[in-house]
Amino acid sequence: MTANQWKQKGEFVKIFDNEVFVIDEGKHNDKTMVILHGYPTSSFDYYKVLDNLTSEYRVIIHDHLGFGFSDKPKNFSYSLIEQADIALQLWKTLGVNEFTLLAHDYGTSVATEIIARHNKKHITVNIEKLILCNGSMHIELSQLRFIQKLLKNKFTGKYVAKLSNEFIFTKNIRNVYFDKQKVTNEELKEMWQQLIYNEGKDIIHRLSNYINERYYFWHRWIGALKETELETKIVWAKNDPVAVFKIAELLSTEIKNNKLFPLENSGHFPMLETPKEWINLVLSN
Repeated sequence: MTANQWKQKGEFVKIFDNEVFVIDEGKHNDKTMVILHGYPTSSFDYYKVLDNLTSEYRVIIHDHLGFGFSDKPKNFSYSLIEQADIALQLWKTLGVNEFTLLAHDYGTSVATEIIARHNKKHITVNIEKLILCNGSMHIELSQLRFIQKLLKNKFTGKYVAKLSNEFIFTKNIRNVYFDKQKVTNEELKEMWQQLIYNEGKDIIHRLSNYINERYYFWHRWIGALKETELETKIVWAKNDPVAVFKIAELLSTEIKNNKLFPLENSGHFPMLETPKEWINLVLSN
């Protein structure tokens, strides 16, 4: 699938004066799943598994502000706190109040902010189940890529962003796959086109500040996971070089009501690299 074909499947919804790109399919199903995607990609990460998910769920995936086809304003902080605000308002606008929440990578920290609010009853949504996939919530265990360290730095970030190009992007994405032959040059090109859409290169260093927020809000977000009573499924690719499996093992000791589902021979983007195996674990009981 091309990026443009993916765009044709979705729609734009205005949230807090910004246009947010949304895929909303499987509306005939009684159950709903909302998905929070990772960095620096987009909802396009789920193009191989969307049909499988909609066999059981109404599926809502949006591009976070600053990502994919959503607006990329230059006068925005891109805090994970604000991304949680946007997600919650989007779901409210779409009339969704009860759902399974699935999150990957960057999206897991947006999810933990939502869980923190849910624990304190600051929001009224009914979260039926939480599914966490390969995210560095325990940032102290994460094996950050060199370019991530440069981008998150307030001094070097904007200069590294200007120098970023398709070759660097392709190399870094390919390097977080277990089997690097599982991602094609064409697929990487479609991802890159979405990153640079709406002058996305100009704000990528601002998006990278999420890494610093993971340190700053560590106690709030890890604390939220320790406190929650939600049924939680941890679906984790074991060969992720960034969000290493030690993170999943630690989460499985901290979250009260959880099950850990390891996924062999897969890297950081299991929904793209090993979609059949990943979907089987996500939809399993």
